[in-house]
Amino acid sequence: MARPRITPSSTKRVIGVAKIVVPVVAPFAIKAAGYARHRWDTSRARRLGVPLDQLPGLSPRGSALHARLVRLAGSARDLAQRRPGDRSLAEFVSTTDARLTDLAAAMHAAELMPGPRRRAAHRAVAAELDVLEPELLRHLGLPQP
Repeated sequence: MARPRITPSSTKRVIGVAKIVVPVVAPFAIKAAGYARHRWDTSRARRLGVPLDQLPGLSPRGSALHARLVRLAGSARDLAQRRPGDRSLAEFVSTTDARLTDLAAAMHAAELMPGPRRRAAHRAVAAELDVLEPELLRHLGLPQP
């Protein structure tokens, strides 16, 4: 079996070619990598239902749950702004906002937990959101599932 021969002249030739090719190819490779990353982030943000600028704040673990929490908080605040005189709605929004703040803190704390405990915390947060979402739908006047 013949082994490829690495000689000083072949090494010099490879280095000479690399000195010419790398500066030409590197900007295109960097641009392609940036474009691919942007497409990946856009797709992930669309899948989670959050704007692209909020994506860096979401951790990979529980990101869908965190996005759900953020959307629920935003919907509650939007509803309160649309109907400023509704006292029961204002009370619902204030208690919901406080609860969502607590749930967000629980989500951040869960990121540091071991796997089984983190999954249990995520299930608990999801159960709380399952309770809050029908209430929001009721205040919006939509039929509940």
